Amino acid sequence: MAGTDILYIEANTGISGDMFVASMLDLGVSEDKLRQVLDSVPADGFDVVVSRKEKGGVSVCDFDVRLDEKYENHDHDMDYLYGHEHGHDHEHDGHTHGHTHDHVHRGLKEINDILDRTDMSERARALAKRIFEILGSAESKAHGVSMDKVHFHEVGAIDSIVDIVAAAVCVDEIGIDKVVISPIGEGSGTVRTMHGILSVPVPAVANITSDNSLVIRQTPWRGEYITPTGAAIAAAIRTDDELPGSYSIKKIGVGGGKRDYDPPSMVRAMILNTQSAPDESRIVKLETDIDDSTGEVIGHVMDKLYAAGAREVHFSPIYMKKNRPGIELVVITTLDKTDELERIIFMETSTIGIRKQLMDRSVLKRREVTVETKYGRLKMKEVTLPDSSTRRYPEYESLRELADKNGIPIMEIQARYGLQVGE
Repeated sequence: MAGTDILYIEANTGISGDMFVASMLDLGVSEDKLRQVLDSVPADGFDVVVSRKEKGGVSVCDFDVRLDEKYENHDHDMDYLYGHEHGHDHEHDGHTHGHTHDHVHRGLKEINDILDRTDMSERARALAKRIFEILGSAESKAHGVSMDKVHFHEVGAIDSIVDIVAAAVCVDEIGIDKVVISPIGEGSGTVRTMHGILSVPVPAVANITSDNSLVIRQTPWRGEYITPTGAAIAAAIRTDDELPGSYSIKKIGVGGGKRDYDPPSMVRAMILNTQSAPDESRIVKLETDIDDSTGEVIGHVMDKLYAAGAREVHFSPIYMKKNRPGIELVVITTLDKTDELERIIFMETSTIGIRKQLMDRSVLKRREVTVETKYGRLKMKEVTLPDSSTRRYPEYESLRELADKNGIPIMEIQARYGLQVGE
C-alpha cells in the first residue's frame, strides 16, 4: 500500500507568512518557480532574498521581502512594536526606521485585482484569495464594518501581499491535499499597531482562530508569536485536525522568523506518509441476509457495529426464499475494520455467510468551520467542489443544541443557516 502523504505544519513557536514560506522552500519547493510568480506581481518597490541563518542553534531558511524605503512598514521593527525599552538594536540595511513612510491601505477589491494580474495557477490564485478573505472577515469583525469597507493596513502592504502569494504558490507546488496544523504557540503581553496598543493575540488573530477552529497553545513567552497573515494561511490550508496514529517522515523544512524572541520563533513543515494507515479512498461493503432475527436484535447489532468503527450501517426489508420476510444488513467500513465488524455480525446474528466487496470512492475535501449566528456558534461542514467553490452544511447536533438553547424549532435555524454556497 503506497499510503497517503500529509503536509504537517508544526507551529509550536508561532506562525507568520514569511516563516511559513521559508519552511516550504526548505521542504523542497522550487525557489526559481516561486520567483517567476513573484516577478509577475504588479507592484514595485520590493525584492526577495532567500538565505540561511541560525535560530536557537538550528539552521533555518529565511524568506525576506525587502522593501524600498518609502514602502517600509513597522512589522519587523522591535522598537516600534514594543517601545524603545525593548532593548534590542534593530537595523534595516543601514537606514533608521522612522515614522514618515508611505502606507498603502488597500481594500479587498484592489488586492484581488493584484492577484488576478499575477501569473500563477488558478489553484494558487484561489488559495491566495481565500487567505485574504479570512483576513478580511477577521478585520471586518474587529472594526465592526462590512467586508467591502475593510481596508488592510499591514496585510495590505506589498510585503504581506508577497508573503501570501508566495504561501499559496508553495502549497500549490507541494501538491499535497491533506494538511494538518499543530496547536499554534502564542505569547503574551501587548503589541503596538496602527490601531494603537493591543493585547496578544491581537483581535485579527483571535477572530481568525475562533472562526476557523484553530487551536492556540498559550505560552509564558512575551511577544506576538502568531501574526494575522500566519493565522490566515494556517486556517486556509488546514484540512484535517489530527495526525494519524502512525506515519513515517519523508521530508522536513524549517523556516525562521525575523523577530528577536526567546525562544526563537520557527515553523517546521514536514511531509508525512501514512503507509501503515488505511487508504481512505477504498472502502469495504459487507452484506448479509437474515430471516430469523427480531428488530431489537438488529438494532443492537447496529449499535455495536457503529461503536466498532463502521462508517455506515443500514438494513432493509426483503423477501427471501419461499417468500419469507427477512432483513438485508449492509455495512460500509474501511479495510482495517473489516475483520472486527465481520466478527460482530457472526457473533450477534444468526447469519452463516457475509458477502464482501472492495470499492473505490471519491470524496470531496472537507473541514469543520464555526460561524457566529444570532442564536450562538453553529458548527458547519465545508466541502470544496471540483471547481474550487465551496458549500457549507450545518451539523445536525449543533443545530439541535442551538434550537434547544433558544427554545425555537430546529427548522427556524435551518431555514436561515442551511446549505450555503460560496465562490
